[in-house]
Amino acid sequence: MHVLLRDRMKNLQEKDQHWVHPVTALMDHQAKGVCAWESAEGIHLVDVNGHRVQDAFSGLWCVNAGYGQKSIVEAAKKQLEVLPYATGYFGFGSEPAIELAYRLAKLAPPGLNHVIFGQGGSDAVDTAIRTVRYYFNAIGQPEKKHFIAVQRGYHGSSAVGSGLTALPVFHRYFDVPTSTQHHIEAPYPYRHSAGPDEASVLAATVAALKSKVHEIGRGNVAAFICEPIIGSGGVIVPPAGYLKAMRATCDELGILLIVDEVITGFGRTGPMFGCEHEGVSPDIMTMAKGLTSGYAPMGATIISEQIYAALAEAGSDGTPFGHGQTYAGHPVSAAIANATLDLYENGLLKNGTEVGEYFQSKLRSLEKLDVVGQVRGRGMLAGVELVADKHTRAKPDAKLKIGQKILAHAFSEGLVFRAFNDDILGFAPSLNYTHADVDKLIEILTFSIEKVTGARWI
Repeated sequence: MHVLLRDRMKNLQEKDQHWVHPVTALMDHQAKGVCAWESAEGIHLVDVNGHRVQDAFSGLWCVNAGYGQKSIVEAAKKQLEVLPYATGYFGFGSEPAIELAYRLAKLAPPGLNHVIFGQGGSDAVDTAIRTVRYYFNAIGQPEKKHFIAVQRGYHGSSAVGSGLTALPVFHRYFDVPTSTQHHIEAPYPYRHSAGPDEASVLAATVAALKSKVHEIGRGNVAAFICEPIIGSGGVIVPPAGYLKAMRATCDELGILLIVDEVITGFGRTGPMFGCEHEGVSPDIMTMAKGLTSGYAPMGATIISEQIYAALAEAGSDGTPFGHGQTYAGHPVSAAIANATLDLYENGLLKNGTEVGEYFQSKLRSLEKLDVVGQVRGRGMLAGVELVADKHTRAKPDAKLKIGQKILAHAFSEGLVFRAFNDDILGFAPSLNYTHADVDKLIEILTFSIEKVTGARWI
């Protein structure tokens, strides 16, 4: 058996050289080789060597319902047998996609009631951008072409959305951002130029948006895009009232508000959508990931009645709205999404909210370690920021790769999460976690931090 396993791994490693892995240092990967997953159940992953780990990152912030949900699998199987594909072009459709659009419109914040389907988060953002351009052209304001986002924000890695993403690796050598894509300082209380006071950070963020719009020219700015909680930029929780303030500011400036809920949607922070914490209705909202719990690719962009009416009127002469993809509204993905929504609505969101409070409480206990500067998050989403000095908030030497070393140690102990490049550890446990699962996560994480850093409790 040992020989067979060794030969299997060698075969996989050789074949894997043909896969250009996403967001991966390619030469490092060639030298190290792939970690190939073989199976998953509940909250655990098992690799081809039989190593079992608790997945505290839900795949890539997406397996919100956990692995092996039989109702989702059965929904996919049934749909594959009945109708494996149906186009949404030319007035065609399928019952699962129609039902899903209706449900999402009912679940979304008030005023968002028209759904454009896609395949994932990146193209959901691209759809939002294309729709905004179309909208302003259609209503006779073609000069509105500029978009504003925040530093450290993430809005996909597509040719267009990557310019609104504000993480260096997604810009390097890709010729983005473009001249119509701009960024303001992130609402990051722990490291904001206005200092740690949340009220000051919020006021500075509002002022920065107004200043940027004034600089570009109010008549030239189309929209501001943000996440309720900045995800890939380090799980940064903005000051309370952030979304509400951005909504009011966008209204004052005459620009649209796009809220990117790709990470925060579907119970990740407690309610179905992060917007619900502040009762905010954006003009456009993007979603993906938890929509299907990662069981199949799917994204969606939900637009307001006002925007939809302009799109429809622009085609009153019979000209189609020229946007779509082959797999938009795919019936199997839609069937999976409907089954996933059933789970959320029938207890999973409630469990995630309850366990999320416990998770946040337990994780914050790590702030008593001298190497932990801040623990932040909401619900089943959290970040742990490591520091070299707790008082000055100085970062560890990047060359030491402390976060990566903690992740490697934790992985060997049976836990996987995400280690961002600037020594922030990211967590996104699935909504089916129990208190005991959280306890195990904290136990392994604490042990790994202490082992790698020699951390002291203070």
